[in-house]
Amino acid sequence: MNDFAHLIDHTNLRPDAIRSDIIQLCEESIEYGFATACVNPTNLPLAASVLNGNKPKPCTVIGFPLGSISIEMKFAEARFLIHQGAEELDMVLNIGALKEGEINIIENEIRQVVNAADGNCVKVILETCLLTDKEKVLACNLAKDNGADFVKTSTGFSLSGATTEDIAIMRKVVGEDMGIKASGGIKTLEDARAMINAGANRIGTSSGVNIVS
Repeated sequence: MNDFAHLIDHTNLRPDAIRSDIIQLCEESIEYGFATACVNPTNLPLAASVLNGNKPKPCTVIGFPLGSISIEMKFAEARFLIHQGAEELDMVLNIGALKEGEINIIENEIRQVVNAADGNCVKVILETCLLTDKEKVLACNLAKDNGADFVKTSTGFSLSGATTEDIAIMRKVVGEDMGIKASGGIKTLEDARAMINAGANRIGTSSGVNIVS
């Protein structure tokens, strides 16, 4: 099912990942034609070096995994990582601020990261397992209205990951022109197919090779 490969962010965000793991991730991304290789910020320079202009893009994370850093820190992290070679940024929004209804904080942090990304792709991670349906709708609208390219379900480090129900809600809100990334718990071809059928057009997974093989 290699026609799924270009939809996959091949991911290793493990805290115990070592250089050989990142090199393998990037080499697999090139071999299978994945969309990106997604790594923690500390591993980004190595990933960018191994990918070296090949089709898969270097992707990294902002405010990961909790989203609980200041807007200024998210902006600085995003700007620094773009200079380090990132071409896609997955940013965890401030979940507590969203739940408090502090819309200005969410709007500002998304705009700041989009600005720092300087035209590169920004995905806003909602952590849907911690949100009500109403909060998911609000977060999607805020991401869409403030310049993000994708909304993303999950970090993969919280209570649970992507569900087809959440993907359907997100697609209904953002329409057809915005990206939706399903992530967290997607390990098989059947999982990936279900998410895509529900409306996702990007899959975040550490099981990319298994899915396309």
